[in-house]
Amino acid sequence: MGKQKNIFEVFFRSKPANILIALKNQNKNKYGSVLAKQVDCTYSHAVKILQEMEKAKLVQFEKSGRIKNIGLTDNGLKIAEHIERIKNLL
Repeated sequence: MGKQKNIFEVFFRSKPANILIALKNQNKNKYGSVLAKQVDCTYSHAVKILQEMEKAKLVQFEKSGRIKNIGLTDNGLKIAEHIERIKNLL
């Protein structure tokens, strides 16, 4: 990528967009620490993004013992699919 900004980042903030795409494409281990590693950000930053997405009803948290699994809502899935298509076109 270098000094030139990736065209995708001109249209979208890359971390939130990539978190949605990662959730869409991930079959298991859908929790914060795994997502943070996948999109190359800190755990706390990923949690902030996920909390905003939860407020917007794009993701939902499901507690299973000590682990909070994260899943896309129907609307979140639709948005993730559109963002991924756009990313692939760019």
